[in-house]
Amino acid sequence: MDITALAQTAQALVAPAKGILAADESSGTIKRRFDSIGVENTEENRRDYREMLFSAEGAENYVSGVILYDETIRQKGADGTPLVDLLRSKGVIPGIKVDTGATPLAGSPGELVTEGLDGLRPRLEEHYALGARFAKWRAILTIGDGVPSEKCVAANAHALARYASLSQEAGLVPIVEPEVLIDGAHDIETDQRVTERTLREVYAALALFGVALEGTLLKPNMVTSGSTAPNRAPAPEVAVRTVDVFLHTVPAAVPGIVFLSGGQPDDEATLNMHEIARRGAEVNAPWELSYSFGRGLQALPLNAWLGDAANVPAAQKAYLHRCKLTSAARQGAYSEALEEELAAV
Repeated sequence: MDITALAQTAQALVAPAKGILAADESSGTIKRRFDSIGVENTEENRRDYREMLFSAEGAENYVSGVILYDETIRQKGADGTPLVDLLRSKGVIPGIKVDTGATPLAGSPGELVTEGLDGLRPRLEEHYALGARFAKWRAILTIGDGVPSEKCVAANAHALARYASLSQEAGLVPIVEPEVLIDGAHDIETDQRVTERTLREVYAALALFGVALEGTLLKPNMVTSGSTAPNRAPAPEVAVRTVDVFLHTVPAAVPGIVFLSGGQPDDEATLNMHEIARRGAEVNAPWELSYSFGRGLQALPLNAWLGDAANVPAAQKAYLHRCKLTSAARQGAYSEALEEELAAV
């Protein structure tokens, strides 16, 4: 394991003003996205959609890396160029989702544990050979009556640590993603407690498995009120509570924290990112605070594309619009005026 190389890759992924595009939707997940715009979920359409994003001129100024799905890392563009090579030609680092999804946790009704450890070592080796230099594994925790349980938190932390250790062995930077879901009517105080408890367990497990933190990234949820909570907390409060949780739990050796958008609307995720960046600067946070957005970057271009090649220029413009705004937010420089200014370009 070359810790120096891992650390360099991790640092490159959180380079100033840049973040990560999560384009690792499974075939089932992207089907739901395509269904929403009336596009058939074929391999060709999936390829065309992702190639449209990856080839957008100038996106490399805001996107440091892209998380790919297993199908995508093997695909070639319409002109025969492997999509991995398209990304690398722009200086964008290819990554790979390696978990196989969440399944019910035995003995814990309503709770999930992420699977994919069986056969993970050879899969990681293959993905490295295909060009990936970082990996992602998502754990899912739900807030509800008596959940998440200690068992659920421990099971997912253990899986994340085993995945991270195996990834580093294969030369891949592990993105550790323990997502406390936004779904529900819980208040922000509850989300803060659950997120902090989860992160404590995750970092204890990473230490147990000897994971080199300087060669990792954390991909957490923002600390927010539940999506259906009354009187949801405003962005400045989200920022204070989110950064406070990390100051209590995330070691300074971790190069960066790349937030997921977590089902938030584009503007909400961007505004929260902006306030978090400002709060991080206020307290001199020891890690880069960046983004690893899926829907937060893709919703606008997806609806502009509609599966029609004639719409590619408009869709790429929409994608760049979201990239520029999210990059500005990552620097604490987002504003509604900028939203309108860029939309008019």
